[in-house]
This record gives sequence, structure tokens and C-alpha cells, in this order.
Amino acid sequence: MTVPCGDGMINIRVGAIIIRGGKFLMAWNDAHPDYYFSVGGRLKFGETAEEAVVREVYEETGVRMEVDRLGFIHESYFYADGFSAKDKLIYEISFYYYMKAPEDFSLPCDSFTEGDHTEYLRWVAPDEPLTVYPEFFRTELVHPEREVKFFRNDERRK
Repeated sequence: MTVPCGDGMINIRVGAIIIRGGKFLMAWNDAHPDYYFSVGGRLKFGETAEEAVVREVYEETGVRMEVDRLGFIHESYFYADGFSAKDKLIYEISFYYYMKAPEDFSLPCDSFTEGDHTEYLRWVAPDEPLTVYPEFFRTELVHPEREVKFFRNDERRK
């Protein structure tokens, strides 16, 4: 869900936390091959955040997973780098959910098409020298906790 607001936009986003063998599942695309982001996406109007993350995981992995629990809420201001919104200020609220991945979960393929780009899935270790979003995954997913944590980033130009 993206809503224009003044000179910027508001995004409501969900992300999936899928962990296997100390690594977490991340996506990247051919437009930004050095930038990894959580499996997930924006809500569609009328969906709850949980419904959206289940849908997004299914669309990106081909596997229908249940939500285990909410792990993080992330509030962020940043400037867009995409072509349609280049340099627009974005206010984004993201809900990150731990998913119940089946024991035999494996990726049926490592890529899918999203809009004009091919997106890829990859298991990422916390200590790999990659740009990962959200950054707190590197530290927080090493020892997951049961409580919901809140994070805030603000990249507004002063």
C-alpha cells in the first residue's frame, strides 16, 4: 500500500523472517544486485498485515506458510531511489513476521519476475559482507527473541 502524501509517499509494508541453519532468506533484483531485502512487500488495501505477509511469501517462494509471530515494527523515513519516485521522501511502516517454514522447506526455484525486474532469493548469513535491509536482521536474527521490537531510521535531509 503506497499513498501519495504532499510531496512524498507513505508505504505500509510487510516482511517475512524465514530462518534455516543460521541464515535468513532474502531477496534481491537485477536492478540493485548488491542490495538484499526481506521477502515481502506492500499491503493491498483491505488486507491485514498478516494476510499480506502470507500472500507475499506464497508469491515469492511458492510455499504457503503460516505466521508464527510478529517480530519487529520498523518506522523509516528515506528518499526513494526507484525511477518512478526518484528522490521522493518516503515514510514507511514495516511489520516483520517470523514464519512457520515447513521442515522440508526448499526453494522451488531461486528467481521470479516482479514488475520489470527478475528477483532472486538467497540464504544470507548474518556476517556476509552484503547490504541487507533491514540492517537489524544481522544482529537480531542471530538470537531471536519472543518480544516484539521497534526500530526507527530517519534519513531525512536536514
